[in-house]
Amino acid sequence: MPTPDTDPRLLRAFLAVAEELHFTRAAARLFVAQQALSRDIRRLERELGAELFVRTTRQVSLTPDGERLLPYARRVLDAHAELAAAFSGGPARPLLVDLNSDGMTASRVLERARELAPECELMARFESGLTWAASEILAGRLDVSFGRAAGLAPGVRAGLRVQPVRYEPMALMLPASHPLAGRAAIPLSELSGTTVHAGAGNERTREWTDLAAQLFAVWGIELAPPVPLAVGVAEFQRVIAKAGHPVLAVVDFPPLPGAVVRPLVDPVPLSPLTLVWRRGLRHPGVDALRRATAQLGTEKGWLVPPSGAWLPEADRSLMRNRS
Repeated sequence: MPTPDTDPRLLRAFLAVAEELHFTRAAARLFVAQQALSRDIRRLERELGAELFVRTTRQVSLTPDGERLLPYARRVLDAHAELAAAFSGGPARPLLVDLNSDGMTASRVLERARELAPECELMARFESGLTWAASEILAGRLDVSFGRAAGLAPGVRAGLRVQPVRYEPMALMLPASHPLAGRAAIPLSELSGTTVHAGAGNERTREWTDLAAQLFAVWGIELAPPVPLAVGVAEFQRVIAKAGHPVLAVVDFPPLPGAVVRPLVDPVPLSPLTLVWRRGLRHPGVDALRRATAQLGTEKGWLVPPSGAWLPEADRSLMRNRS
């Protein structure tokens, strides 16, 4: 019979392994030695009288008892975090919010959240890619990010909370001299056979490249080969100009010098933007970001997709049903 006094540390160890399905990664996420993590898992299994994981030399998977424990562990740890926050006293620590890029939808959400909770310190970060940011969130080195959550691995997404922000219409960034740059909008059919850059080879933005690949497959667009990972606007501009390909973007993407951004149409392809944070995280800044997201979504109509718009069904489902 399970003890009523199970140490939350053991449940955190279980949850990390259950979400990572890898003891080394789970240990790194918890900042503990792998031997200590394995010891905690064995102790929890003894307390519960159940085997929680199947371990082989190649993989780790949950047993039926492990699957059964998972929702209970999440609820217990969520309640534990909420209790700790309620009696912590003093101001909340700064909340680290990754916006991916400045001047876009996420920046508008952050600006509204700062108005709603001026007592909170919401610190912006400008990294690139939800695939990378999600791993940082689960490791506790980042609190919140924005991006396409449906493109994350199921094990990663299981450790996150998600709130839909906006159906962002997609666009193309083109050199001002490009033949299509003079168009007010670009029909997808006119891009058949065109090579377009969409972050191929960048492990931080796999969720974006996956969305692009699905779109391109429908309309006969070629995915540009990988280019060197550029850090900073100037380097990105130089690398992209050297490669010479148009760049898949969203309509709010700030145009670079010498380039223009043109919306894609017929149909309008959508990039599903979500707010993402770690399960169990309790912070007034997260509450403010969620309120800001809801307010702006209503005011701007961000969660009303254009009629006939293109979006994969997995993304539609996630945007309709937050997790």
